[in-house]
Amino acid sequence: MKTAVYRKEHFNAAHRLHNPKLSDEENKMLFGKCNNPNYHGHNYELIVKITGDVDPKTGYVFDMKVLSRMIKELVLDKYDHKNLNLDTEAFRNLNPTAENIARVIYDDLKPHISPDQDLKITLYETERNFVEYPA
Repeated sequence: MKTAVYRKEHFNAAHRLHNPKLSDEENKMLFGKCNNPNYHGHNYELIVKITGDVDPKTGYVFDMKVLSRMIKELVLDKYDHKNLNLDTEAFRNLNPTAENIARVIYDDLKPHISPDQDLKITLYETERNFVEYPA
């Protein structure tokens, strides 16, 4: 009996969308105000979805206390109130688009989730713009 559980969190972070292989003019045309050299920030909403079978012993798909602690330690402590470009190793050489942030968070969490369970990350950059990984 496959069931999905969800944990919603939020974090605040600054970033700059910039591709060093492009000229300043190309970056400005491609990324617009998101290419501001002084960075800009978002109040990200994160939804972590785990799908799997309900454990007959516990009645859980995944212990939500454990999931909450994992997200805090593996995601929030690393990215909340940080400049993603400057303060984090994950985005030192990776453009911190919403797509890439969602994928990095997935990679942070997936090793801690059973291979029998599916993980999906939904990341809202704004109320209207969000990404899902994997799609």
